[in-house]
Amino acid sequence: MTLNQSADNETARRDARWLAPMLLLALLVAMMVALAVGSVAISPAKIVQALLGQSHDDVTSQILFDARLPRILAAGFVGAALALAGLASQTLFRNPLASPSVIGVSNGAALGAVVGVLLSARFNHEGYGLSVLLSLGGGLAVTALVFALGKGGRYFGHALLLAGIAVAALCSALTTAMLYLAGERLQSIVFWLMGGLWLANWREALLVAPVTLLGLVTLFVWSRDLNVALLGERSARDLGLDLPRLQRRLLLLIAVLTSMAVSVSGVIGFIGLIVPHLLRLITGADHRRLVVPTALGGALLLILADTCARTLASPAEIPVGIFTAVTGASVFLWLLQKRRPVGTP
Repeated sequence: MTLNQSADNETARRDARWLAPMLLLALLVAMMVALAVGSVAISPAKIVQALLGQSHDDVTSQILFDARLPRILAAGFVGAALALAGLASQTLFRNPLASPSVIGVSNGAALGAVVGVLLSARFNHEGYGLSVLLSLGGGLAVTALVFALGKGGRYFGHALLLAGIAVAALCSALTTAMLYLAGERLQSIVFWLMGGLWLANWREALLVAPVTLLGLVTLFVWSRDLNVALLGERSARDLGLDLPRLQRRLLLLIAVLTSMAVSVSGVIGFIGLIVPHLLRLITGADHRRLVVPTALGGALLLILADTCARTLASPAEIPVGIFTAVTGASVFLWLLQKRRPVGTP
């Protein structure tokens, strides 16, 4: 190891010590801001009183506990789930630009959810449970199909990526075909496909929370194996890691996290790509320092984006996927410009 590499590693360790606390503080501030702003502004003092159960204002309590707080919590857990799924994808492919969408999980989950919505309309059923079930089933089915198509390739990662691109395109085509059958639900389905949390309540928050927390704990427990996996197949085998088994587990975890997030919020892009990518530039590739900040960063980004989505055009609402896409594209353009060698056109 060179002196420059040692210095870089030491800098990453110092950065990692303050990164998680700073992200947690920023997350708490963002949640307070999100609780305060909206069609009805609520002062921080009233928010604290309501959270402590000391408020006598029934209207304020109803706004906070029935509308804003469950939506904020759902946004936080969905953002964390997408970011963790992105981190697992980047480790699986050993590529910092990978995301769950490259293996078609998001597309499969979206297709399943749309089918659930259409079936519920056909049989006059509320259909929420059916949509969640079919979304999860769609994500798992696509993951199984992609794995079956990719495992026979000489290079697992490349074969998996190519199979994922093909299956994702197929799912997108089928979803588009389903829109012809949507009828009066066409507008709501299209809006949902653009990503949004306008229907989020305590049910959604409590549904996605345990899955996200389980994913966080799982990736943290697997941190050592994930670090070894980054070294490549030969090195992993020499160090005693069963890499194919880890890859199957990562695929399953990516499918569950992404499908559950999609069933709650629709298709929200870039969080699974941009958050772990940026944090890896700060902390380095050690997953022991990367997993928790990734979850906090994903939660922070989606809460901020959702706050903008519901307030900037109030009383109308902008799909939150627009904000995450603009943010992600802007960050990558900045990274591209920053990394371009001096003097290149």
